[in-house]
Amino acid sequence: MFRVGSRAACIACRSLVSTNMGVRFRIPLQKLHPLSRAIHHRYSGNGNPQRPPHRTAARYFTSMSRLPVRPPKPPPGSGGHSYQQQRNFLVARLAARLLKLRYILLGTAVGGGYTAKKTYEEWKDMLPDFSEYNWVIPDFVWDLSEQIDLDKLAKALPEREELAKLLPDFDKIGENFSFLKNLLSSGVSFGSEVKGASGLHPLLETSGDSPLRAPGSSASASQDVSDKQYKKTTDKEKIDQLQEELLHTQLKFQRMLERLEKENKELRKVVLQKDDKGIHQRKVKKSLIDLYSEVLDILSDYDANYNTQDHLPRVVVVGDQSAGKTSVLEMIAQARIFPRGSGEMMTRSPVKVTLSEGPHHVAIFKDSGREFDLTKEEDLAALRHEIELRMRKSVKEGQTVSSETISLSVKGPGIQRMVLVDLPGVISTMTAGMALDTKETIFSISKAYMQNPNAIILCIQDGSVDAERSIVTDLVSQMDPQGKRTIFVLTKVDLAEKNLASPSRIQQIVEGKLFPMKALGYFAVVTGKGSSAESIESIKDYEEDFFQNSRLLRDGMLKAHQVTTKNLSLAVSDCFWKMVRESVEQQADVFKASRFNLETEWKNNYPRLRELDRNELYEKAKNEILDEVISLSQVTPQHWEAMLQKRLWERVSTHVIENIYLPAAQTMDSGTFNTTVDIKLKQWTDKQLPNKALEVAWETLQEEFARFIAEYKGKDQDDIFDKLKEAVKDESIKRHKWNERAMDSLRVIQHNALEDRSITDKPQWDAAIQFMEETLQSRLKDTESMIRDMVGPDWKQRWMYWKNRTPEQHIRNETKNELERLLKLHDDHTAYLANDEVTTVRKNLEGRSVEVDPVLIKDTWHQLYRRHFLQKALSHCNLCRRGFYYYQRHFVDSELECNDVVLFWRIQRMLVITANTLRQQLTNTEVRRLEKNVKEVLDDFGEDMEKKTHLITGRRVQLAEDLKKVREIQEKLEAFIEALHKEK
Repeated sequence: MFRVGSRAACIACRSLVSTNMGVRFRIPLQKLHPLSRAIHHRYSGNGNPQRPPHRTAARYFTSMSRLPVRPPKPPPGSGGHSYQQQRNFLVARLAARLLKLRYILLGTAVGGGYTAKKTYEEWKDMLPDFSEYNWVIPDFVWDLSEQIDLDKLAKALPEREELAKLLPDFDKIGENFSFLKNLLSSGVSFGSEVKGASGLHPLLETSGDSPLRAPGSSASASQDVSDKQYKKTTDKEKIDQLQEELLHTQLKFQRMLERLEKENKELRKVVLQKDDKGIHQRKVKKSLIDLYSEVLDILSDYDANYNTQDHLPRVVVVGDQSAGKTSVLEMIAQARIFPRGSGEMMTRSPVKVTLSEGPHHVAIFKDSGREFDLTKEEDLAALRHEIELRMRKSVKEGQTVSSETISLSVKGPGIQRMVLVDLPGVISTMTAGMALDTKETIFSISKAYMQNPNAIILCIQDGSVDAERSIVTDLVSQMDPQGKRTIFVLTKVDLAEKNLASPSRIQQIVEGKLFPMKALGYFAVVTGKGSSAESIESIKDYEEDFFQNSRLLRDGMLKAHQVTTKNLSLAVSDCFWKMVRESVEQQADVFKASRFNLETEWKNNYPRLRELDRNELYEKAKNEILDEVISLSQVTPQHWEAMLQKRLWERVSTHVIENIYLPAAQTMDSGTFNTTVDIKLKQWTDKQLPNKALEVAWETLQEEFARFIAEYKGKDQDDIFDKLKEAVKDESIKRHKWNERAMDSLRVIQHNALEDRSITDKPQWDAAIQFMEETLQSRLKDTESMIRDMVGPDWKQRWMYWKNRTPEQHIRNETKNELERLLKLHDDHTAYLANDEVTTVRKNLEGRSVEVDPVLIKDTWHQLYRRHFLQKALSHCNLCRRGFYYYQRHFVDSELECNDVVLFWRIQRMLVITANTLRQQLTNTEVRRLEKNVKEVLDDFGEDMEKKTHLITGRRVQLAEDLKKVREIQEKLEAFIEALHKEK
């Protein structure tokens, strides 16, 4: 018996490490609980050495199998069992069963941890393989991945405490073990303990040991029931535990997937922005409705430019103001996407909404890359705000509505594919703040969209108001008198049923008997309780509840297929695609014929020119202008200095001669001459000369830039760019500002140059004399020309060309002759005529019957004396040609004085130094700044489409634009038709 008990105990111990429990390792007996080892060694000491090992016995019995085992035969000669032996055996069996419970709990805990790990691996395998999307990630990201800091990555992993939360609570298991230990040591009777703890009874029973069975069939039946109850309780606990672990794992990986999706979205944005560096996105296959929407977007721009209207199908949503148009569209789009207000006009321009089915509920504008998540209230508010801003921006000053279309795409699960256009609501009376033509503008916009013979008119009528107040029904009946493309929608049916005394009136409306208009179908919908805070789901639930309980549907006034926005969207979508299939190929043929006509016109009028549209022509002109600006930096320094020196002298020569040289030359000695010259030069340098020099430099730069713009020597010179180049030149010069900090340094340089009087060699002396002589001869020529204009033609011109003098010219001629006689008598006369001399001249002229005014005498004297002085100065200049020797000796012991030559040398040297300084500033600073301004102007013009349209004009440009648009439309239509046929 002891051997049998020991064998059973060993089998029970071995069964705790069965492979069926999901444990991958075996627990040696040395590591079992000390109480289990004590029982094992106590009853296995006298065992038979030939018996099979315990491992073999454990293989056929586990705690989970519950298979019956044949009771071993008692050894011969045993006779019977005493009471003491039975008691010892029962205590041993009780201890074995209790120890088995401990290991079952421990095995369950380990198995739960393994199950959680296995569940984690399964969820990890269920993740999508992102290796197929490696093309999205740029090469530099893979290069960075090789340099990832593993320490930082290890820090980012979950902490040990977080991982410990996934393991079972070993403290509770230890408390259970302590309870069992106390139970064994307390000496509680076996029977009472079993009765008090029915949950432990199945563990204490061994089917193979008959002495442990309670006698009688009733005990056996109750034991089987307890086994089943325990098994059910254990399985339920395991299921609950596994479900809890599974939920925890799902939440964990859901957060991980959301983070990966967010990172992937941001990475795709970066990749698309880096497209100019050679990273090209893979061509994504577009849906059928997206292809059709692109065609409508291009046609919208084409129609706006040419004031035309294409005939491709659209769903045009029209109705009276506040009739519920926008609410119906939102129910079809399954999102509150439009701005809302209390009774005021919110839809101020047409909004084209392209609806399509997709995995995520998002919205995106045609000209924007931002996606609005329509499941988030923050994105919905941002979308409504953006639509409102675009509407207000499209409305011109002084207007209330606009015909400019706002294009929006909405994708989401369960959304019907179609293109809808929400139009401003039709009004009957204008309120304060509206433009005077608001009513007519709304009518014209609505008619423009409804005139399309292939447009589906979704006529929205408010059911809560009297039908006689409707305006839109008359307008729709004018556009579609037969009702072949009109769908009538009655909104706010809940209010109509509540307010109307006769519900049959609603039946008359939906049967088409009340309004004069005709329609393909009639629908009745409910778009909420009127609160802007209602969600789409709550509105749907309210609509379904209303129609389920409504007497309209219960009494047969409305049919089931005529109610709810869901049925409406299905019907509109079917009608839309039916119209598309019937008309799209005909429209494609129209654009094909238009393309042929335009190409024929181009071949006949511009056979040798490329078809460049406005943007391509602008890019070509931009490159030419930039080449011309770059040519400014290739101008030689000698050319710059020569131009600057010439233009500066032309600007200051009058001041030098009239205000410096002539006053100083009136003095009697050289000391006074030099003093006067120095004073006047100092005053001139401090006040006027630097400003004049900078003005000359700026004008020179402008003239050179204009010359390069006008004289471009390229082979592909095109006069179509003249207007653009002139505008770019003017705007660049207008933006360019000269660096005024150079004025102070230029003033110092000019002052030092004018103070120098030392002529070092004979060539400089000769150059100064030549400069002086050229200047005086130019002035003498101008003076003689003025005198000829004053006195009129001479005798030769009068006789040969039949010209006569005027009376004034005759008086001036007589005055000139009298003053010339005075100059011959007084060769050294001063520059001013005395009063007695004026009187003498006047009396002499009166003796010849010539009445003359004293002012005319002085004016004539000024010009005559100027000529006389210049002639004497030229003679003196010729004498000074050999005066360099006397200049070196400071004109000591010499009657020749050439201080005027020294003055002109100083002026000439100042011009050379100033031209050199300005040239350096031009080439080093101003040319580059002008080139930068030109680039900025070109960029600004390139972004302004109105500017480009104004500057690049002509039939050739317009024809190229038409060809580009028509070809694009035709290609898009052909691609759409091909996809449409494939879908069939």
